[in-house]
Amino acid sequence: MASLNVGNLGEFLREQRRSAQLSLRQLADAAGVSNPYLSQIERGLRKPSADILQQLAKALRISAETLYVQAGILDERDRDEAEVRSVILADPSINERQKQVLLQIYESFRKENGLAPDQEDGDDEAGTSSS
Repeated sequence: MASLNVGNLGEFLREQRRSAQLSLRQLADAAGVSNPYLSQIERGLRKPSADILQQLAKALRISAETLYVQAGILDERDRDEAEVRSVILADPSINERQKQVLLQIYESFRKENGLAPDQEDGDDEAGTSSS
């Protein structure tokens, strides 16, 4: 038994491709992969790398994290965190400094609630000010 959900990933990709009304060839061209390789992924015969999944996600206009979860690379909670980060970083209405501050606040809340990934035991001094 394979540890990754390669078959489920293939079924999911096929469904997403059909929903996007793309042929196998069109998706392969858009993602920069060969037609036979994409066919093998959809049939569960090949395990694509994270880079290939990212290219496929971009071509399908879905989040790469969604495909990572389907492939067993990320669990659901990791995907949610990555999507929050992506949305914040992609928001054109706030500047880079504001994005970084917002991400720091988000991480502090996650840490406070016991959801942040284990980090080194040193405190982050970037957010503290003694003026």
